[in-house]
Amino acid sequence: MLLLEHDGKQLLADRGIAVAPGVLIEDPAACAAAQLPPGPWVVKAQVPVGGRGKAGGIRMADTRAQVEAHAGALAHASIRGHAVQGCRVEQRIAGGREVYLSLMVDPAGAGVRVLMSDSGGVDIESLAGQPDAVLTAVAAPEARAVAEAARALADKIGGVSGAALRDAAQPLAAAFFDMEALLLEINPLFVREDGTWLAGDAKIILDDNALARHDSLAALVRARARAYPETAFKLEEDFDYVELDPRGEVGLITTGAGLSMMLVDQMSETGLSAFNFLDIRTGQMRGDPHRLLRVFDAMRHGAGIKVLLVNIFAGITHLGEFARLLTHALAQTPTLKGLPVVARLVGNGQEEARAILESAGMAIFLEEDLKAALTRTAQLVKAAKNP
Repeated sequence: MLLLEHDGKQLLADRGIAVAPGVLIEDPAACAAAQLPPGPWVVKAQVPVGGRGKAGGIRMADTRAQVEAHAGALAHASIRGHAVQGCRVEQRIAGGREVYLSLMVDPAGAGVRVLMSDSGGVDIESLAGQPDAVLTAVAAPEARAVAEAARALADKIGGVSGAALRDAAQPLAAAFFDMEALLLEINPLFVREDGTWLAGDAKIILDDNALARHDSLAALVRARARAYPETAFKLEEDFDYVELDPRGEVGLITTGAGLSMMLVDQMSETGLSAFNFLDIRTGQMRGDPHRLLRVFDAMRHGAGIKVLLVNIFAGITHLGEFARLLTHALAQTPTLKGLPVVARLVGNGQEEARAILESAGMAIFLEEDLKAALTRTAQLVKAAKNP
């Protein structure tokens, strides 16, 4: 889960890391009454994507009137395909040098990769091809080793910038492990002339699967469910549901993360667009249609869905039981009730499931082979587009 900057900075501040003081403005109408930090200000659009500055999502303001105008203009904006989720209004940092520090999980190196540069800011990518412009090291996956690796890189940079990066290494490494983060990137890290520093921007990616071990992080997701709908959904329901394409033509009811991703790829190769990704483990549904109903409720936003494709491999759950839950959930969801369903069910009880679905009185097409299921789905999508 990629955190919005405001939430990331709040988490860092809670861990004693200096950040520019700021507030979140979700409703421009509340901007006039908001308690802003001392000005002048920077108004930052909150979107889960980088490159906001070059896309016009970061604006300077010298007066409250300018803050309100910028917040109002950005409220309805879209940056690189992402709707703006409010604005962080923070105190503008004057002077100082911009440097760069990031920590990220490195699976290939079985550790944590540390990246550091004495240059930072919006043009950091341009340094990638310059020798020694960005220093890197891979450390063992524990806070002390990562801090030591970062301090060794900082010593190579030297000067005031190096001293500040060295000082920042330990608290940032501690925060990285405390949150079980996958990425913690500070760009820029502002270094003042006296050697003090603060995080000018923060990009933090958390591991969704670790949230259950962190009450404060889970509370943040629940409190900000509108900003993190998919993570909040998983936290509440204990399975993955991700909207892939709001214009997708095929709604998926699938189990097995790897098999579901493979199915999405196969669909793309045949010209079909999946509305969603889903890994709804069948053992979670025994005797209860709730989870299917939640999936169908989420699918109501898919105005372009023309076919439902069901691809289930069952082990713990008997497919006869799954078939009954499926027909019940479809009957309870008016927005999907009339859509044709292509179903491929493999596993325990598949003959009973076939009999249940055949007698359901719905437009359900049963296929035993995945290729046949995709062919049938493509035919139904085409027929829906050309009635």
